Amino acid sequence: MPSVENYLLGTDTTELQRLGIQHRLWAAQAASIWDRAGIGVGSRVLDIGTGPGYAAADLAELVGPSGKVLGIEGSPNYIDAFVDRMTALDLNCAEVRRGDIHQLETVLTEDETGSYDAAYCRWVLSFSPDIDTVFAQIHAALKPGGRVIIQDYFNWRAMSIAPRDPVFTKAINALLEYWEGNEGSNDIMGDVPRALREAGFQLAEFQATQRIAFPTSPLWAWPDSFWPSIIPRVVEAGHLAQPDADAFFRLWREASQDPDRFVAVPPVFDAIAIKA
Repeated sequence: MPSVENYLLGTDTTELQRLGIQHRLWAAQAASIWDRAGIGVGSRVLDIGTGPGYAAADLAELVGPSGKVLGIEGSPNYIDAFVDRMTALDLNCAEVRRGDIHQLETVLTEDETGSYDAAYCRWVLSFSPDIDTVFAQIHAALKPGGRVIIQDYFNWRAMSIAPRDPVFTKAINALLEYWEGNEGSNDIMGDVPRALREAGFQLAEFQATQRIAFPTSPLWAWPDSFWPSIIPRVVEAGHLAQPDADAFFRLWREASQDPDRFVAVPPVFDAIAIKA
């Protein structure tokens, strides 16, 4: 993650489990963009802000023993989880190093600089205060023609329950205030084309996925696991009163039992850019 101290979702067991649910529900989209970016057997891939290594494990299986996956992570808890996961899966081509994604030059060896085929960033840049530095660091790490692959948010405010409910809207607005007050941006993909171009990348693909979750669909587990992780932090930070949080959770429990309700989850944008 960008910074252990500033990561607004924390790195505790609740968040670790939520990340696992999130990865499973978006694994098909991740595999698709990896394929479109040309990651395959023998590829050397940086996983920027690797977390507990859920995506890194899939990448390691994809690139195989002749390839390499290097995860960059700041949380000791997540690093331990990464190592345990790769050991259990016997994925020797995957490694994790502790470091700041804004300072990759302090993590990579001199021989590694300019040697990677791709760098993957999923739900990481939206927590970064300086994506220009991140892209400059990634640019230096990639070989000519290397790809940077990004999946992140724009227009998080589009998240809504249907039918609309002011209780839900109030909680979402408070959540976004908390997010933006911690050096993050839930609209980060809006700045990505400019930042990529200025870092020396050529944008090859830019598109969005809008998904809908019904209480009876697997995707409902994505927001369902998110609220217990984020809402208490929003309350603790003073952006949402406890009675409003209680009303939100009552609404969510009721909606979870109503097959006619649905949630438009935040749009996730895909970007692939090539190092000139």
